[in-house]
Amino acid sequence: MTLLKVDHLTKNFGGLAAVSNVNLVLEENELVGLIGPNGAGKTTLFNLLTGVYEPSEGDVVLSHSGKETRLNGMAPYKIADLGLGRTFQNIRLFKDLTVLDNVLIAMNSKHKEGFLSSVLRLPAFYKAEAEMKQKAVELLSIFALEDKIETLAKNLPYGEQRRLEIVRALATEPKILFLDEPAAGMNPQETAELTDLIRKIQKDFQITILLIEHDMSLVMDVCERIYVLEYGRVIAEGNPEAIKNNPKVIEAYLGGDL
Repeated sequence: MTLLKVDHLTKNFGGLAAVSNVNLVLEENELVGLIGPNGAGKTTLFNLLTGVYEPSEGDVVLSHSGKETRLNGMAPYKIADLGLGRTFQNIRLFKDLTVLDNVLIAMNSKHKEGFLSSVLRLPAFYKAEAEMKQKAVELLSIFALEDKIETLAKNLPYGEQRRLEIVRALATEPKILFLDEPAAGMNPQETAELTDLIRKIQKDFQITILLIEHDMSLVMDVCERIYVLEYGRVIAEGNPEAIKNNPKVIEAYLGGDL
């Protein structure tokens, strides 16, 4: 089943088309890669899909609950509420808050208690608070962060900060998870662990993942389909083997190994 359909999506900045006439489809529970040289428009496309930017042309349509919703012009928090979660190329944790609080903040955005219960601290408020805390700890345990719940996010090693950002995105209960260069800055051991983690996320959470990544071994290893961007346009789409042998892709990467 198609979850997200991108139709002739374009974003102009002045006279420059950062994303041009992009068509893209994400199906239920698949792992898709988005690759391309630096400056190809990958993060701009993510920003269009998650409401950070509004398209100049084209449509982004989400299928959910038996209906279709056009996401163009919708605020990022509303898009997140519909089930689109993301991480960022530059980690954006609340670094002076604990690991647990980072996750609880994300959960609060999804599970809003009634105003009266919150203000008066009614039993329903405390029950919901306890349930969220338990769920947050369980989620952190899956990612081997349960012993760090009271640690400030800024004191985590880099690889664990990356994991926490993914946990925080999952805490919003997304149908689609956008991962923007999750292996950036990681050493080979951390990248190998991340590769296993991405597989685990898709399997255990049964969600669709769209992954931007420069580490081609990671992309080729985990992705079922791959889109290739160059100068804001899709120049190829297919399975890893087809992409690896596509002349346009090889040329775009200046003959480098894929």
